[in-house]
Amino acid sequence: MKIKSILILALIAAATATGLSAQNTSSPYSKFGYGLLRDNATSAQRQMGGVGYAMRSGSQVNVMNPAAYAATDSLTFLFDMGTDLSMFWRQDGSAKSHDWGGGLDYLTIQFPVSKIIGVSAGLVPYSSVGYSFGSEISNGVTTHQGTGGLNQLYIGAGIMPLRNLSVGFNVSYLFGNVYNDVYSSQSGTATQSLFEQVMEVKDYHLQFGLQYTLPISRKNSVTFGLTYTPSKSLLGKTYVLKYYDTSAAPDTIAPGMVNLRGNYSLPDTWGAGISYDWNGRLQAEVDVTYQNWSKAKFRQVDDFSDTKFDNRWRIGAGLSYTPDHRAGYLKRIAYRLGGFYNRDYMMVQGNHVRDYGISCGVGLPAYQKTLINLGFEYSQRQATPDPLLKEKYFHITLGINFNQVWFYHNKLR
Repeated sequence: MKIKSILILALIAAATATGLSAQNTSSPYSKFGYGLLRDNATSAQRQMGGVGYAMRSGSQVNVMNPAAYAATDSLTFLFDMGTDLSMFWRQDGSAKSHDWGGGLDYLTIQFPVSKIIGVSAGLVPYSSVGYSFGSEISNGVTTHQGTGGLNQLYIGAGIMPLRNLSVGFNVSYLFGNVYNDVYSSQSGTATQSLFEQVMEVKDYHLQFGLQYTLPISRKNSVTFGLTYTPSKSLLGKTYVLKYYDTSAAPDTIAPGMVNLRGNYSLPDTWGAGISYDWNGRLQAEVDVTYQNWSKAKFRQVDDFSDTKFDNRWRIGAGLSYTPDHRAGYLKRIAYRLGGFYNRDYMMVQGNHVRDYGISCGVGLPAYQKTLINLGFEYSQRQATPDPLLKEKYFHITLGINFNQVWFYHNKLR
């Protein structure tokens, strides 16, 4: 292997792993539950509407379905990292505001172990929390702020036991802290009180996947993908800190420490997709995700009687077209387009929260087989039937997919 390249990638990985929790979400809807959910989509997949259950490529890491790891070429080492820059616009009645955020998104690596086994590892976000808004109270104001989220440090493998059939799994260490803060200050005083709700998660997470490719002709094929993540009770703790003066240490801990096990859980998750490939140039895919959040447990530390969980489902569709992999530069660019609709797991005051959007982007060839994936995404989020808070987002995503031949040895003649 190339030692210099390994050292460079190790430094990038360390920096990304340190900063991943800084991924910036800015939505008051992330106050509820575990925050806004992520679906393990890389930058290239987000350009196609966030699809990937049936995506099978030896040049892209696909964490959405671990069965895809088996498609890795026997000489290829992949390193994929992504960032996100976002702009937000909100409307709450007649009040309007805007903001921006972003940060490091994910990092993944993938390499072959044998001709039929591929392995992947990395760090991807599971959920993210980020919001800040205020309201007036009698003789003062309150400010609500939230930060944090859950991350997955995973390792997985894909195996091809039969031709055109592959199975795989991911084992993740699920970890992270979620902070929901309420600041309160009285008019005419400099003292500020803080009630901080903290959730600390340290647990494991499993995912299983399957893919089957059906050849139609020499240039045409269809791939079916299926994933399953079992439900589980979470390990960790949650508690509330009360600061009667934020300049001092917390005065009390109330209502006491609560173990997550038996009180907080994640639901079963099913993912299914079908993709069509023409001659390695055109790929089209449709995905469906379903999570039975109505059966998940979530004991509230604060009393959010107006919120509850309901089953989540998401549908995405996308296209990718590369004119000619061996022609001039412009014809080697991958052009991508997609869209999605998501009914989220949270209900606010009897209203479902939903978001939908469109995306596009390009995969720009760089040194050797490396791709620079530059994407754009526009989406909207609001509740229904009462829209409550309306949000609009414009995301710029940048992913760098290093594709290196690291396992080739020259032979002396």
